[in-house]
Amino acid sequence: MFPVARAARSLVARGIQQTAVRQAHHKHEPTFHDKYGTIVLLSGAAMFSAVWGYVFTQLNIEWGFSPVGRITPREWRE
Repeated sequence: MFPVARAARSLVARGIQQTAVRQAHHKHEPTFHDKYGTIVLLSGAAMFSAVWGYVFTQLNIEWGFSPVGRITPREWRE
């Protein structure tokens, strides 16, 4: 193996080892997502459902999707 490649490999390996040791000794502190992730997700789902529930119940939407019998052709104007 070439000396430069061997040195590069050892530097990479040493960096990985140092990162692993640093993370092993690091005390885990809860992040924002650990603390509030579920609450934010559930509140977003509730807000989404409330808004669309309001839209679906308050708008005058005809829910029949077939236009057969509903659309009548207009007389052609010349």
